[in-house]
Amino acid sequence: MEPPARGDTGGGTSQAGARKRRPRRDNAACSGKLRWETDAGRLLLFRNPAWEPGPRPQHCPRDCFSLTSKNENARRPAAMSLFNTVRNTIVPVHKEGYPFVAAFFVASLVLGWIFEPLFWIGMIFTLWCAYFFRDPERVTPQDDDLVISPADGKVSAIQMVTPPAELNLGSEPMLRISVFMNVFNCHVNRAPMRGRIVSINYRSGSFVNAELDKASEHNERNGLVIETQHGQIGVVQIAGLVARRILCWANPNEPLDAGERFGLIRFGSRLDVFLPAGAAPRVSLGQTAVAGETVIAEFASAKGPVISRRS
Repeated sequence: MEPPARGDTGGGTSQAGARKRRPRRDNAACSGKLRWETDAGRLLLFRNPAWEPGPRPQHCPRDCFSLTSKNENARRPAAMSLFNTVRNTIVPVHKEGYPFVAAFFVASLVLGWIFEPLFWIGMIFTLWCAYFFRDPERVTPQDDDLVISPADGKVSAIQMVTPPAELNLGSEPMLRISVFMNVFNCHVNRAPMRGRIVSINYRSGSFVNAELDKASEHNERNGLVIETQHGQIGVVQIAGLVARRILCWANPNEPLDAGERFGLIRFGSRLDVFLPAGAAPRVSLGQTAVAGETVIAEFASAKGPVISRRS
């Protein structure tokens, strides 16, 4: 009887042994330089320079070693998923808020050196400051017939009024929609419509409560006139009772996309949007608006104002 073939694990025919016999490697073929490749997230080391890997091999070739364990491959997607979740949850802080956050933090350290409980009180204000200057991403509808809210906050006024004289929008009443921002709202301001900035006009004034109607006339403010497909519209940044600084980094003759950031008001304020004839309101008094997302008015619509119900 013929003895079992070399490499066989037990008895059987020579044919069975041949099937289980592993081919001998050609030492000359493996004497070349090592080459690195990747396959499905694994790091592979090839010893045979004559072997050329095909596009995205489905299995590890005979003359390669995987330097990445299966356990490591299993852990990597979970770790990346956790990292992405944390990154998407944390809202970035606008660069204009960095000095304020740093000042609050330093003040917390000084107060904590004097009396330890004051450190934790100061840290609460530091976190609030970072929250105030948050600058989240927004998904803005791209439709030239829609007017998007320029600010986060409560819709405080919807009425026909004469626009401020410095805007040069005429003396005829225009639809004004006002959004009031309290100290907990995001204060980054966004363009309500796509267009080109015609002019920017700043006017000093007082600092009464921005929620009051007289704030539009007496408070410090900064007005933008934007040329749109439906005519010129006005966007006015109004300082409030606590606000002492209006920021606007847009310039005349620059184009703006709907939802694009153009300014910021520090610590409580209000924005007024003046719209020409043909605009119909799409929000109600007391409604919460989201800058860059909430549709506050619409042009070229046969429908009248939308009626809302508080519940």
